[in-house]
Order: sequence, then C-alpha cells, then structure tokens
Amino acid sequence: MDRNRVVLISGANRGIGAATAAELARQGWRLSLGMRTPQMPDWAEEGRVHLHGYDAGDSDGEQRWVDAALSQFGRIDAIIANAGLMIPKTVVEAEDGDIDAMFEVNVKSPRRLAKAAWEALAQSGRGRIVVLASLSGKRVKSAGAGSYSISKYAAVALAQGLRHAGFDRGIRATAVCPGFVATDMALAVSDRPAELMTDPADLARIIAMLIDLPNEASVAEFTVNCQLEESY
Repeated sequence: MDRNRVVLISGANRGIGAATAAELARQGWRLSLGMRTPQMPDWAEEGRVHLHGYDAGDSDGEQRWVDAALSQFGRIDAIIANAGLMIPKTVVEAEDGDIDAMFEVNVKSPRRLAKAAWEALAQSGRGRIVVLASLSGKRVKSAGAGSYSISKYAAVALAQGLRHAGFDRGIRATAVCPGFVATDMALAVSDRPAELMTDPADLARIIAMLIDLPNEASVAEFTVNCQLEESY
C-alpha cells in the first residue's frame, strides 16, 4: 500500500463523505477534506489530514481547494465528489432556481473539481474519480424525486464523460449510484428506518475498493440498493 496517495473528498463532514474519509484514512490514504465548516476528525493522524473550507456553490472554490491540497501534499491521486443537494419537488413544482441549484452542486461542481485536479490525476498514472450519483440517476423512483433525478442523470453522464476523457492518461472515473443510505438527506425524505437503509460505512468500503482497483479493472458505474427493485 502506497501511504503517500492523496484523495480529495467533498462534503466530508458527515454521512457518506465522513464515513469514506474514515475508511480511507484507515487504509493508509492521505486526505484533503472539503467542508463548509472545517473540523478535524477525532481519528485524524497528524500531518495526514488537510482541511479546506469548501462550498460547492462557489465557482472558484474547486481550483482554490486543489491548489491548497497540492501545496500541502504535492500530489493528488483521487477525488471523491460527494457533496450533494436534493430539493424534493416534482418537475412541475420546481422552479428554475431549484434546478439550477441542484445542477450547481451535483453536476457543475464535480466537473470543476475534476478539471482543476486533472493534470495531477494524470501525473499519478492511475488517477481516480468517483462521482456520488444515485439510483435516482438510473430511474425516477417517484414524482417528488423527479427534479433531483434530472441532476443525478447528468451526474452519471459526467462520470462517463470523465472516464472517456481520461482513459488514455490512466484516469478512471466511476459513478457510484446508491439507493437509500442512512444519512440525514435520505432520512428526511423517506419513512424507511435507518437500519433498513445502506450503512454509509458499507458504501465507504465500496468506494475504497473502486479507487484501489488497477487500471485494467475499470468500473464505469456501481449501483447499490437496500431494497428489491425490478432492475436495481
């Protein structure tokens, strides 16, 4: 295990992002954690965790974060675009501002982060990008999820576009598409109890596995579900 590898994780203060950060730290990665309100995790090993104030709605924020991470560690081997926004409205109820806000956080921000880190990822020889999409990017589960699904379909397409753009330079991109994960976001929109949702720690182990695979084992999309559906 190369203990010098560096990963950037957005939305790392809670939920999937926090669980993924803890798992990758356990596996020996160095971490740059993007958070609106930076707070050092209690498990952090001195010198191996970098905090950066990051807002996915700030169009210049990704470049500043990448520059800060490179200044701290000198390399970037992976990015995990985990920050997300859900506005539970139907496609009829939603206003343009709602759609714009979800696209800004769920699509445009991950694209800017990948662009800012692109050359560093290529220099790695096995750069990795994970876009936290959703099963809402594979099917529309309900009317209330319709507007969110629009942005998450685009997030899946973003991951595919990054995979094509970077393949010859050793960059591999994966859209991770979970159903209900026991996070604040999911619990706010579902009556399903947390113990019947996917545990964020289990999703973190999946993400860790995906970014550790060799270039010859590229995974374009990885779907995860806590319940039986026709396809997912």
